Amino acid sequence: MASKLRIPSPLRRFTNGESSIDVNGENVREVLEELFSAHPDIKGHLVEDDGSLRNFVNIFIEGEDIRQKGGMDAEVSDGSDVRIIPSIAGGSVNLSPKEFIRYSRHLSLPEVGINGQKKIKSSKVLVIGAGGLGSPVSLYLSAAGVGTIGMVDFDVVDESNLQRQVIFGMEQIGKSKLKSAEERLKGLNPYTKFNLHEVALSSENALDIIKDYDIVVDGTDNFPTRYLINDACVILGKPNVYGSIYRFDGQVSIFNFEGGPCYRCLYPSPPPPGLVPSCAEGGVLGVLPGIIGTLQANEALKIILNIGDLMVGRFLLFDALSMEFSELKIQKNENCVVCGSNPTVTELIDYKQFCGI
Repeated sequence: MASKLRIPSPLRRFTNGESSIDVNGENVREVLEELFSAHPDIKGHLVEDDGSLRNFVNIFIEGEDIRQKGGMDAEVSDGSDVRIIPSIAGGSVNLSPKEFIRYSRHLSLPEVGINGQKKIKSSKVLVIGAGGLGSPVSLYLSAAGVGTIGMVDFDVVDESNLQRQVIFGMEQIGKSKLKSAEERLKGLNPYTKFNLHEVALSSENALDIIKDYDIVVDGTDNFPTRYLINDACVILGKPNVYGSIYRFDGQVSIFNFEGGPCYRCLYPSPPPPGLVPSCAEGGVLGVLPGIIGTLQANEALKIILNIGDLMVGRFLLFDALSMEFSELKIQKNENCVVCGSNPTVTELIDYKQFCGI
C-alpha cells in the first residue's frame, strides 16, 4: 500500500533533502522499516534499539496521533498522509500537531520550514485599512499563520464595497468592517489573534497603535493617512509595506526598511487637492486590489522570513490593461525632511492641513 511519508526539516539531511517519500506498508512499523532501508542514518533519530519510537518523536496518520490508533501497529491505508513530528528546541512559540498539518506546504519549503513558520506565528502585522487592499492582505497573512494581525478601520460595509473587498458578503452590509473581517478571518484561521482598532488613524493615536507591531501594511486610499503612516513608521523604525490602486493601475514598494527610502523621499509633498481623483471618483477594476494586496502580503512574509529580494528601493508599477509590470529604482533622499540626515519633521503633524484638505 503506497502512502506519503512527510519528513520534517531537521531530519531532511538524512533523506537527501527530500521532504516526502512514497513508501509501502500496512502499518507504521512497516512504513518506517522501508524508510530505514532507504535511509539508514535516520533510524537512530527516530527509534530506540528495541524498535519503539523515541520519546521526543510523534507520528500522525491523516492528522491523528498513532498513540490513539495502535501505536506502531496503527493501520496505514493506501494514499495515507503520514507525518513524523519530532520535538524541536528553541523559539518563543511552538506549533501544534494541527498547525503542522495546516502549514504543511510551508514546512516543505526549505526557505520556510519549521523555524520560518515559527517566525510567522510570532510576528505582529498591522494592516491599516480593511478595504480593497486590506481584504486580500489580511486574508493571506492570516492563512499563512501570522500570529497577530491588527486592523485599523472605522467604516461599515457598503454594498458598493463587495465588488472588490472579498472579505465581506451580503450579510455584512451595514455592519462594522472590522468586526465582519474578524469573523471571516477567525473562520479561516483560529490560531491567529486579531486586534481591532476601530478608529480613524490620526496624529493623536498613530504612534500608540503602530508601536506594538513589527510591520505596517498601508492599505489606505487617501493622502493624509498615507503621509501619516509614513512619518509614524519612520519615527518608530517600522517597515511600511506600501500599495496603492487607481482605475487599472497599481503600485507596490517597501518604505523605511534596511536603509531604504521612505514615501516622502519619492513624494516630498502631496498633489493639490482634487488633482488626483480617489477610487470612489475614478473607479477601480475589481480584481486589481487582489493583485496588489497579495503582492503586499508577499513582501510582508518575506520581511518576516528574511528571504528573497525585497521591494526596498524598488517601485513596482502594474498596468492591468496591458498586463505589464515595470519597475523603477528609487533612492533614499539624504535631504528628506523625515528620514534624511537632518530631519525637520520629528513628530506627527496635522496631515489634513499638510495635504490642503
